[in-house]
Amino acid sequence: MAEKDKNGVHAFPYMKPPEQTTWEKISTTFYNKSDNTILGRTGKGWCKLLIFYGLFYIVLGAMFAICMQGLFATLDDTQPSWILDRSLIGTNPGMGFRPLPDRAEEGALIAFNSKDGTTADKYVNLLNVFLKDYMNDSLGTNREPCDFDKRPGEGKVCDVDMKQFMPCTPENGYGYNTSSPCIFLKLNRIFGWVPEYYNDIDNLPSDMPIDLVEHIKKEYAQDKRRANQVWVSCKGEKSVDEENINDGNTPNFEYYPRGFASYYYPFENVKNYLSPLIAVRVLNIKPSILVNIECRAWAKNIIYVGSYRDRRGSVHFELMRD
Repeated sequence: MAEKDKNGVHAFPYMKPPEQTTWEKISTTFYNKSDNTILGRTGKGWCKLLIFYGLFYIVLGAMFAICMQGLFATLDDTQPSWILDRSLIGTNPGMGFRPLPDRAEEGALIAFNSKDGTTADKYVNLLNVFLKDYMNDSLGTNREPCDFDKRPGEGKVCDVDMKQFMPCTPENGYGYNTSSPCIFLKLNRIFGWVPEYYNDIDNLPSDMPIDLVEHIKKEYAQDKRRANQVWVSCKGEKSVDEENINDGNTPNFEYYPRGFASYYYPFENVKNYLSPLIAVRVLNIKPSILVNIECRAWAKNIIYVGSYRDRRGSVHFELMRD
């Protein structure tokens, strides 16, 4: 009940607000003629607000630019800030293989039909894409031929001669039109990493394959410097895999070449650098049988762990020929 004055008249008479349509309510919200406001603020109020936020974001942007400039001042365009033991990558390079299956569900399986050009062409095309830079002689004028007595000069990188991969070449379909396909192996790049080579023929690891030991001895006899390589050996992961790729007295694998040469190391992010490759030809795979293969890199400072959960210093892939 509203209060009354001494004359009995309501002191605060109730006045019903005027009726407004929905459109009038909306238009009044955006612009109210009675108090000359836009969205509840006068022009002076909006001006103050815009000036405040303008200055706020200018200062915020300036602080961000100063912080980024300070960060960039600590970075080097040619090498990471943390390398080798101080980096997350560490000093133990992993191994990779190509061709990689183009579907995730295939995992590490390379399945092909040597009599079906469609499946063979699939892997040929994948390898052609991967080797594009290796086959382009005009890409990079700072590439030069290297050897164990000729390291690359300042600002130069070693070329990779495709002829050393024979018969694993595009002209031969990389072997996918035969029962002996080719797999290309590479070591992951680690800035500044230098391999410690097994180059002493009198102190080779006891678990090193006999055929690799004999190969190292031949290279050493030809030139001691040729023993300065990260060697590679491949095998069937289990005895049943060995049986499925073994063809009598014929070696299961051929390597082109057998090791990653020392003149490609260390990797220092020089423009147009090409990682050294090894083409492994797996001989006479039996049809319709899945074969598990493991390839291992041999260097004194490459830790080898050949387990499925913690695979280091090696790579696993699977082959099946229809």
